[in-house]
Amino acid sequence: MPEVLTKPPQGRPALVLNADYRPLSYYPLSLWPWQDVVKAVFLDRVDIIAEYDQIVRSPSFEMRLPSVIALREFVRQDRSPAFTRFNVFLRDGFQCVYCGSDEELTFDHVIPRSKGGRTSWSNIATACSPCNLKKGGKMPAEAGMIPNRKPLRPSNYQLQEIGRRFPPNFLHETWMDYLYWDVELES
Repeated sequence: MPEVLTKPPQGRPALVLNADYRPLSYYPLSLWPWQDVVKAVFLDRVDIIAEYDQIVRSPSFEMRLPSVIALREFVRQDRSPAFTRFNVFLRDGFQCVYCGSDEELTFDHVIPRSKGGRTSWSNIATACSPCNLKKGGKMPAEAGMIPNRKPLRPSNYQLQEIGRRFPPNFLHETWMDYLYWDVELES
């Protein structure tokens, strides 16, 4: 369970919300460093929703650091997610599709490349190193290792829903109205 901080987290990042006030992403959580946030405020690209108590100053300006911002322009989330190692691991819940382990995760070609398998959403699965080595260049049935879920191309929405199962280690109290994890406040 993540800790909810009443003091700003290290580096004072801001939670970035889309124009509809939903986080741009849950995993990783959409956070910007305070320097980028101040620049976006000056460029009039974001609205400040909540602030930390800390103030930044220049010779002619001072402002409280934003802790939650919302983009003024809506960013569409309906494009297909990028095919990356991280997104494959996220799709599979950071667990081996053969044994359920969350240790030493690797890519596995369900249909081996040597047998015509392609590197694609529908043929790559998360496997732990021991299972990947055990399966080797064999077909799943031949190795006696059938994936517990079929590898498919996820939507961004599906990845976001899966990502909500993995809250970060810390959340600032000003972020809680915009995030949907069941957590308890700790000081």
